[in-house]
Amino acid sequence: MPRLCRVKNVEIGAGRPLAVIAGPCVIESREMGLAIGRVLRDACREHGLSYIFKASFDKANRSSIASARGPGLETGVEWIGSIAAELGVPCTTDIHEPGQAEAAAERIDLLQIPAFLCRQTDLLVAAGRAAASRGRAVNVKKGQFLSPGEMSGPVRKLTETSCSNVMLTERGTFFGYGRLVNDFLGLGDLMELKGKGVDAPPPVCFDCTHSTQLPGAGEQTGGRPDRAPLLAKAAVAAGVHAVFIECHPEPSKALSDASTMLPLAGVPALLKQLAAIRAAG
Repeated sequence: MPRLCRVKNVEIGAGRPLAVIAGPCVIESREMGLAIGRVLRDACREHGLSYIFKASFDKANRSSIASARGPGLETGVEWIGSIAAELGVPCTTDIHEPGQAEAAAERIDLLQIPAFLCRQTDLLVAAGRAAASRGRAVNVKKGQFLSPGEMSGPVRKLTETSCSNVMLTERGTFFGYGRLVNDFLGLGDLMELKGKGVDAPPPVCFDCTHSTQLPGAGEQTGGRPDRAPLLAKAAVAAGVHAVFIECHPEPSKALSDASTMLPLAGVPALLKQLAAIRAAG
């Protein structure tokens, strides 16, 4: 039986409501983040889903050095934390360097480790220690280059820092022809993760928007956001404990991940469908 991941007042895992981790890719302004979060929070409440506000303060892994990255650590964390406080929900953001862990953990309830960095020992140790000392949680995105079983390594590194409040996220695997694929056999394996140092499988989240990315599509990563709802519904039917969705009022004008984010206006209807699938399971 998977363990629970506790993110402030939200419990993620078997027997708990489906959790929705959603928001814009990068925090563009406090006002926009609050408007997006309010729509998502209200939709989740209507359909009996838990909600965690998500946004990034810095997009350190961009295709171009000229790409917009965000407001930075200090301003970004303040905006994200204040948005979550006003909405009355937990929040999450990704960190990229060990030195960011403590500063982020002051306001952020769930520290996210990006997929490309999921094996970086110093980052995992810093995140685990910061989370353990402040009662936070850590979400590790599975690297596009790893098998599900290899995620026992990051989990072990976190538990060895006394952080057992952990969740894992599936976000697609490199296939070799300019797209990611979602291995649902592997998703089942991830939900039943075993390995040295893994006493119980952590809850699993499915990232439906990043899973539609088309890496190597040019100066900016391409995507198929039209397929994100299909993937989200399949993942919820498969039994995942949380769903990760990036959305924006006008994705084409977004500063980051414009090619994969969902239009905000359509997300409440998708959440209604996900709630129905979860209830039927």
